Amino acid sequence: MTDEVCQVVITAPDPEWLASFARGLVEDRLCAGSHNVAQIRSIYRWRGAVEDHPEAHVALHTRTALVPAIVERTNELHPYEVPCVVALPIVAANPAYRQWIIDETRPAAVDAEDDL
Repeated sequence: MTDEVCQVVITAPDPEWLASFARGLVEDRLCAGSHNVAQIRSIYRWRGAVEDHPEAHVALHTRTALVPAIVERTNELHPYEVPCVVALPIVAANPAYRQWIIDETRPAAVDAEDDL
């Protein structure tokens, strides 16, 4: 398997919860780091109604192979019934930054349940 990297975007209603959640992912080496934005405005359709609410946003940099573990952790702990978790490929990057992502995340071969 190649060491592909990606950016994972997650939103949540509480910026402090999201920052704490992202910190846990970094501590468990599921991502190398996070870029947190304390407030964004989300407009979306939910259960037949158009919603318009402030949310927080985080961009995580990680190995593509670790995305399933991030999705699983998010589904377990997130306050939303259907949390936004999307992975975007990083098609080009500063080679040193890309290597930092690889160096600071655990290999995909490590059992996910060890750190969940």
